[in-house]
Amino acid sequence: MLLTTIETFPGKTYEVLGLVQGAHIEAVNIGKDIGASFKNMFGGELKSYSNLMDSSRQNALDKMVEDAQAKGADAVIGIRFDSPDITGDSASFLVYGTAVKFN
Repeated sequence: MLLTTIETFPGKTYEVLGLVQGAHIEAVNIGKDIGASFKNMFGGELKSYSNLMDSSRQNALDKMVEDAQAKGADAVIGIRFDSPDITGDSASFLVYGTAVKFN
């Protein structure tokens, strides 16, 4: 599956299959949340939250690809990521794009 953030796929002709998307919300466990609270007081990267964001984004992307494959797509163009701030102890991602089938 080819994935791109650009709006067209240069050099290819294709049929547009429609919107595909994937959403994922993931929570961090209480131990990592407490550790992040201490790190927040003294500064530095909040690795548990960075990992949480990476995991949530990848899971949302995987779900979008599954949606595209179910529609018979060869690629997804115009991919966009949307992520509200981490609220409390969770991270959410929405990934969407246009599924296309090459001619």
